[in-house]
Amino acid sequence: MNNMDQEITTGIFINGKVRPASGGAVYDLFNPARPSELVGHAAAATREDMNEAVEAAHAAFPAWAALGFEERARRLRDIASALVADQEDVKYRSRLFTREHGKIARETLLEMSRLGDRFLQAAAYGERMAVDEELGPADVGPKFDTIITRQPRGVAALIVPWNWPLSILGAKLPQALVTGNTVVVKPSEDSAMAPVLTLQIIARLLPPGVLNIITGDAGQIGDTLTGHSLVRLVNFTGSVGVGRHVMKVAAENITPVTLELGGNDAALILEDAELNEEAFNKMYWGAFGSSGQICMALKRMYVHASRYDEVVDGFTAACERAVVGDGLEPETTMGPVNNPRQLKIVRDMIAEARARGADLKECGQVPDEDLYNGGGYFQKPALVYDADPSLKMVREEQFGPCLPIMKFRTEDEAVASANDSEFGLCSSVWTSDAERAVRIARRLEAGYTYLNGHGPMAQDGRGPFGGFKLSGIGRNLGYDGALAFAEPHSISAPAGFLPERPQ
Repeated sequence: MNNMDQEITTGIFINGKVRPASGGAVYDLFNPARPSELVGHAAAATREDMNEAVEAAHAAFPAWAALGFEERARRLRDIASALVADQEDVKYRSRLFTREHGKIARETLLEMSRLGDRFLQAAAYGERMAVDEELGPADVGPKFDTIITRQPRGVAALIVPWNWPLSILGAKLPQALVTGNTVVVKPSEDSAMAPVLTLQIIARLLPPGVLNIITGDAGQIGDTLTGHSLVRLVNFTGSVGVGRHVMKVAAENITPVTLELGGNDAALILEDAELNEEAFNKMYWGAFGSSGQICMALKRMYVHASRYDEVVDGFTAACERAVVGDGLEPETTMGPVNNPRQLKIVRDMIAEARARGADLKECGQVPDEDLYNGGGYFQKPALVYDADPSLKMVREEQFGPCLPIMKFRTEDEAVASANDSEFGLCSSVWTSDAERAVRIARRLEAGYTYLNGHGPMAQDGRGPFGGFKLSGIGRNLGYDGALAFAEPHSISAPAGFLPERPQ
């Protein structure tokens, strides 16, 4: 065993201190590539621990809010530097992340290394919010001068899933902090240790109680957080079913919620799309990065009939180059699915397509057949050609390495097919005509549309991110995502009463 791979135990973090869960309980985390390989243990917190974390955040709130936007922005810039200051530690946490999660090493290193960028971005938003909006007397009606300020809400509960926990935290944690909120973070129990170690670096650079970290079974402690009377905002990323439950629990206290609940994201490949190896590689990574376990991944592909065969050949060739195996091996481009529950969902969709006679092909290379067939949660990329729209693989979110490919003949048909979904998170349009691309994008029921790309590598983090319909409520990222953590506060006076501000 590599000396970096010793079993570890992570604790919870409350009021500035790392400690075990009350009672000392832990749970085990195993390597999805080798499910018998114990990676380590995470604290299994209790309801009492969660209550303590919320109360610590509530007690720390007045002093943190009083610092002001500019000082909090400075703290975020310090955090961004600290996250990458020790490159050996970055490599250690990245390797640990691959072992507990399964995703390939280059993805975990990317996620670790770029988290600080989102703190820098949020710091700039804080400096922007520090300048109040001022309204002079209106042209009609009573004459007032008005100042519009932004006030933090209080304790923010941030709940993140297992697939890209640090990237998703980067879309909400620095925004919550810079606006003056204190925070309780609940990572997924399926991917906890590397995120906790990373969060501890952040928490130690903040006053005690500003950032608290709780791990454990969401079924046991989740409602204690989302239903707590001292929590002033819940920001949840995860499944539709759990999102509905979170919303119901939060409603008891009229606690506002932001929900990002995944999607079934359509790509429209038009007859004038530029199709070459680069384009097919973009499509492949848009669909199968992180083994397809990305909320904004390409999950339904609609291709103009005149280019269908060309796309099938080129995209299949890109999928055949996939190397499926242990994410720590340098040649691996697709690791295992994170957990057996998700693998069953994917395999059930593939089995249904096969049982109904679909034209299905499993692609990719498997250098280590013994590992692939040895109980790990592996699945090669599976493509269904000319898929029946009634298949579960078309109607539901796969969140794994399988993809349906379908034909369309008119622009209206393509848009209707893309919009024929309960979800509305992301979409993409592939065309050489910029005006047409934007026109079609405006017709798509999606919170984010990529042009000639798809997924994380095609996304501008300055844009707000979130969805329509069952994909959720509210937005993360961008200035709008930061504003979600602050309440507007209007201060009005008769015209001429307020002191003039220096120019």
